Amino acid sequence: MPELPEVETVRRGLEPAMVGRVIARADIRRPNLRWAFPENMAARLTGKRVERLRRRSKYILCDLDSGETLLIHLGMSGRMTIAPLDGVAGDILGDFHHLHPAPAKHDHVVLDMDDGTRITFNDARRFGAMDLLDTKTAENHKLLASIGPEPLGNHFDGDYLAARLKSKNTPIKTALLDQNIVAGLGNIYVCETLWRTGIAPMRKAGTLSKKRVESLVPAIRDVLSEAIAAGGSSLQDHRQTNGELGYFQHSFAVYGREGEPCQNDGCGHSIKRIVQSGRSSFYCPKCQS
Repeated sequence: MPELPEVETVRRGLEPAMVGRVIARADIRRPNLRWAFPENMAARLTGKRVERLRRRSKYILCDLDSGETLLIHLGMSGRMTIAPLDGVAGDILGDFHHLHPAPAKHDHVVLDMDDGTRITFNDARRFGAMDLLDTKTAENHKLLASIGPEPLGNHFDGDYLAARLKSKNTPIKTALLDQNIVAGLGNIYVCETLWRTGIAPMRKAGTLSKKRVESLVPAIRDVLSEAIAAGGSSLQDHRQTNGELGYFQHSFAVYGREGEPCQNDGCGHSIKRIVQSGRSSFYCPKCQS
């Protein structure tokens, strides 16, 4: 499942191709993905100008001049691709459409922009989702209302995190994956953060000192920022909007490195893997406690 860096990478890739442009034609090629598309989705998108492209947790939000916001969730295998126009667009709506190849089997939503650029949502497993929300009340949508603060934002700091974890009897790994506590974190980046801070993933969140909790905040920000700069992590399906892989997986210190030596100088121990709530956790038994 794409985590915050992968979604942010896609958002940044889409922004120059979409913001300020009009959706000249929306082609909705099936009735649903994870759930049904909203009623008259193609008509509600066609002719609308994209005013802003933002991210909330693992969701991309596309604000339109109609007062509606297109919510996009990539799911497990969803990809957004950008195809520039091959040739010169005509003046009549639809002229440019034929200059692009026919949509592929899993191209479920196709947006032709007014400059001829094509934005395609491809999702082989169909675990992705799209919805149309009232922009003014979008943050109250059932998928967004209970999400915690953005880890790269000003509302996420040591005092906030210490207060949220103070009484938690769950493992710190589980607590940081809770989207109600902090937005967008997933398995990969929590494993990497805990290694950097020397905290074992099975450690009960409420037993950590405030100093150790506070150390998580800059580590989370550093890990996420480095991953975004690398285009995210490509383990299975993630691709950037230009089709290229992300490269942060080459910088993993612990994730997926079971049995390999810890990268801390002088450690000498090997990375171990345990299963927590059905997910693999990777850590160094010497450096993390």
